[in-house]
Amino acid sequence: MKSYDAHHLRNVAILGHAGSGKTSLAECMLYESEEIPRRGSIEERTTTSDFHEIEHERQASVFASPLVAEWRDYKINIIDTPGYADYIGEVVSSMRVVDTSIMVVAANHGVEVGTEALWKYTERFRTPVMFVVNKVDHEHADFWRSVDQIHDRFGREAVVVQYPLVQGAGFNTIVDVLTMTAYVFPPHGGKPEKMAIPEQELERANRLHNELVEIVAENDETLMDHYLERGNLDVEEMRQGLTLSLIKRQIFPIFCVSAKLDMGAGRIMSFIDIVVPAPVEMPAVATMGGTMLTADPTGKPCIFVYRSSSEANTGDMSYFRVYSGTITHGMDLVNEQTGVTERIGQLYVMNGKKRIEVPQLEAGDLGATVKLKNTHVNNTLHEKGLNLVLPAIDFPAPKVRTAVVLAKNGEEDKLGMALHHLQEEDPTLIVEHAADLHQIILHGQGDMHLQAAKHRLASRFKLDVNFVPARIPYQETIRRSINTEYRHKKQTGGAGQFAEVHMRVEPYVEGMGAPEQLQVRGTEVHDLPWGGKLVYCNCIVGGVIDQRFMPAILKGVMEKMQEGPITGSHVRDIRVSVFDGKMHPVDSSEAAFKTAGRMAFKEAFIKADPMLLEPIYTVDITVPEELTGDVMSDLPLRRGMIEGVDVEGHYQRIKVLMPLAELDTYATVLRSMTQGRASYTSAFSVYQQVPSQLQQKLHADYVAHAQEEA
Repeated sequence: MKSYDAHHLRNVAILGHAGSGKTSLAECMLYESEEIPRRGSIEERTTTSDFHEIEHERQASVFASPLVAEWRDYKINIIDTPGYADYIGEVVSSMRVVDTSIMVVAANHGVEVGTEALWKYTERFRTPVMFVVNKVDHEHADFWRSVDQIHDRFGREAVVVQYPLVQGAGFNTIVDVLTMTAYVFPPHGGKPEKMAIPEQELERANRLHNELVEIVAENDETLMDHYLERGNLDVEEMRQGLTLSLIKRQIFPIFCVSAKLDMGAGRIMSFIDIVVPAPVEMPAVATMGGTMLTADPTGKPCIFVYRSSSEANTGDMSYFRVYSGTITHGMDLVNEQTGVTERIGQLYVMNGKKRIEVPQLEAGDLGATVKLKNTHVNNTLHEKGLNLVLPAIDFPAPKVRTAVVLAKNGEEDKLGMALHHLQEEDPTLIVEHAADLHQIILHGQGDMHLQAAKHRLASRFKLDVNFVPARIPYQETIRRSINTEYRHKKQTGGAGQFAEVHMRVEPYVEGMGAPEQLQVRGTEVHDLPWGGKLVYCNCIVGGVIDQRFMPAILKGVMEKMQEGPITGSHVRDIRVSVFDGKMHPVDSSEAAFKTAGRMAFKEAFIKADPMLLEPIYTVDITVPEELTGDVMSDLPLRRGMIEGVDVEGHYQRIKVLMPLAELDTYATVLRSMTQGRASYTSAFSVYQQVPSQLQQKLHADYVAHAQEEA
């Protein structure tokens, strides 16, 4: 494959709701450009992009697949992205490096929840968008209903460029109102015959053509002058106007296609070549330091790694975009984040699992290389001395979690390494080593996302793991003040152990006054690693306990605070005041006072009306208006407390406080309840008291488990 400059490059991502036909459209584009000899089939597991075993099993995209098509002296870099929200990380990373998004809408379903969710990302990235209404050959296809929904959801800037002459089983003709041509396809698809638009369609075609010309002219003063003078724009003026309007997101062209029949893909590719903006036409990219990078092949080399993978059939791969300069084999580049110099090995462009070696990649191009051992997703590599950092991809926060348990012991190190690799390749997978819960917890975007990770652990790392519910990080505290004392006395024949500690244990509240009726000689405030505070007051007078033993008492208290008596959870927000005690000139030691402090605190805590706290999350649920009632009526069953409801377009946003214990299963529940049409985000809010009945049950479970372990 030859090298292409930034004027002859196009970078597009194919987006859409699951099942809209993205992969089939990508196959058509590759076939039309003669990159592949025949179109693959999802059912036959022969598509170029969905080549992983798990994608074959599920017959759906799980990973973003870089593809390439050469079309009439242009190189089109295509990234076929997954449609399920569980794999949104693959979509976001792809959108970060392309210049245009192709939004696929199924004519039999219209605009779906996935379409709207992806639209928000195009707004965030300010990406030019073109709509492709697919499956116009489907028996339930309704192209014009889909257009109405696009207008309704995304604005009147969406303009019809093509429409089907006949929908459903008889589909074989596309009317193009930009070229004012009818494209008639043979029964098996492929190259169409150009025909005059049928006379009965001329009125509608002319009206749509004029609407297209007017919106292009409206977005450019010079073009508007020409339009007013001549009543029309010539071909070159339309091309320039469309490109400029796309870049400014002032127009979103609507096309139609049947990917199944291979009808319409060639015309879309021609539009991409001629109209869709080249990298050199897109606005310069700002680095974190404010430097502006343009797609200049003569500039200083700078690349951004947006994805990495390690597969048996492709090896360790780093996928990148060249933002400046020209990258060649053997070039040394500095990783700005790590400071490590990486030598670039062979350069490739990817067609699914097929690697095509190229001698160089110029600014604006997408490519891949192997064995960058100290480079990861979101890293910027550049020529030595540049000191440039490109903005990192902001990946969405995880929604669900599960604990990972090995089926057999002895592979803990192997599991740790495998999970580290998965997180390196997929930043939307978060691995948490929860020492307080004694679990390894894997956080992801949804159940399918977690199951895909489990599949990779088994197939790639040969690890047999089970997913079990993640424990809840409960915390414990008290509701009243208690004075207690504890004497630790032990005689073993030699030197004995003796320590007596008197302490007051009380709930800590920010801004509370000094301990009543006690003389405070010193106060230590400890911010606990798990949240909350421990305030430790030294109220010893008269030297009844030597000052050198006070840290040992504190250490004993801290040890017990790591495992509270209700459920063995961390203890928080406590004030401990040591005000009296006794010691022995020979038998007292730090170890003895540590034990006395721990036991005194334990006894006081149990008597001080202990209560269990649970993590509460703020949850923002976005749901179609017609399903809002169902979702809201279900929330109280999950101990959700509704805080408010706001209108956002055709959706409503419900803000609710929900316990983590309920939230862990909510992604599956919400998807089932709304047929995948609702989504949510969540963030930790506060710890709140667990209902008394639930506290009793959890305490009973903890005691029973402790007895079994004994």
